[in-house]
Amino acid sequence: MKILLTGLNHKTAPVELRERLAIAPENLAAETQALLSHPGIREGLILSTCNRVEVLICHDGDDPELSKYLNQHFSIDEKTLQPHLYAYRDAEAVRHLFRVASSLDSMVVGEPQILGQVKESYSAARSVGAVGPALERLLQSAFTAAKKVRSETLIGASSVSIASVAVDLARKIFGSLEGKRVLLVGAGKMSELAARHLMQQGARSLLIANRTHERAVRMAQKFEAHVVRFDDLYARADEADILITSTGSPEFLIRTPHAQQFLHRRRNRPMFLIDIAVPRDIDPEINRLEGIFLYDIDDLQSVAASNLASRSSEAMRAEAILEQEVVRFQKRVEVLDVVPTLVDLQAAAEEMRQAELRRNHGRLRSLTPSQLEVIESITRGLMNKFLHQPLQTLKAAAREGDTAAVELIRSAFQRQGGREDAGNAAQEQSAPDADAPPAESAGKSGEPESLISKH
Repeated sequence: MKILLTGLNHKTAPVELRERLAIAPENLAAETQALLSHPGIREGLILSTCNRVEVLICHDGDDPELSKYLNQHFSIDEKTLQPHLYAYRDAEAVRHLFRVASSLDSMVVGEPQILGQVKESYSAARSVGAVGPALERLLQSAFTAAKKVRSETLIGASSVSIASVAVDLARKIFGSLEGKRVLLVGAGKMSELAARHLMQQGARSLLIANRTHERAVRMAQKFEAHVVRFDDLYARADEADILITSTGSPEFLIRTPHAQQFLHRRRNRPMFLIDIAVPRDIDPEINRLEGIFLYDIDDLQSVAASNLASRSSEAMRAEAILEQEVVRFQKRVEVLDVVPTLVDLQAAAEEMRQAELRRNHGRLRSLTPSQLEVIESITRGLMNKFLHQPLQTLKAAAREGDTAAVELIRSAFQRQGGREDAGNAAQEQSAPDADAPPAESAGKSGEPESLISKH
């Protein structure tokens, strides 16, 4: 089974392209099921976050043309999409997945949300039968690697996320958030994280608006915030000095006419808007208005870069841990890959053993059941001793990634030969006594009688 991972992220594609491929959580299972219908794909998973869209598959034979699948499925011209895509295969795909799950490939290195998002993608894929043995092993190993990075490094020592970076940006803009009024549009995980950081930075006047009113109420109770009904969003947004949006809306919630109204009611006092949603909630065109300062998720990268600098030593430790985990996973897979060969070798040897017993049936038929049991035990013991070293060598070669040795042993013990011997033996069985020596020579030639007499 081969592994292929294709996608784009915040390093390779701007937000205006990423949002065209973004998949809402409620649609993830259906999209994964659609992926399985693509020729050649045996198992698959889709990861869609604000900073990346990646397709991970297991397949046989030639690589499925995933880039073409993405072009057609999302109706994006190949020339537009192709320059921004990356593709990793086998060990490189494993390494990339481990880095993603451990947040080493995140815009904010060390943020804990990505592991939860990978697990949500895994659950969605399992729900539609897209996770088989190969993907199960890979994902469980990725979760284990991410947990090890968290427990053995300080990469997640302080709580960081896209939401916290957004709040840091707001604090840098104003110098202090004391006395500032903030409106959060959306009451999901990202908004809750933003609310927590806002309170830590001194903001005390917090408004929350969400399409599902009850969810906004529950979140407001946690932070002693005020609820704005979603229908009143445009009427009350101008009350906020800072507006942070993080919803799952497929369309812009705030456009230029809305922003113009906000400025008019604020008497042209500046307003800062931070859009951390993908797809975006705020039309980037409003940045042309004087008095409006809009930042989207890609604008947060410069703030996130300073976070990476402070964590560089821990990131290096994490990379070393992941490299060990990648090697461990590869060795495990290579050992598992030779299991069918091990079974075939044992089966071929057993066929040859049985063929020899059938060929000598005429010589053995005078033996008692207990004597036949001894013959059975002796021949099976000899077979196992003969196979022991080749099988151990095959396992060791697989663990060490010595594919040449594996193939050499496979070719030396092809099962086809065992089957041919069995077929020849079946033909010889029609004349079982043809090769039988004279009865009086049995004891002299070391036939079964002489072997049995020694036990």
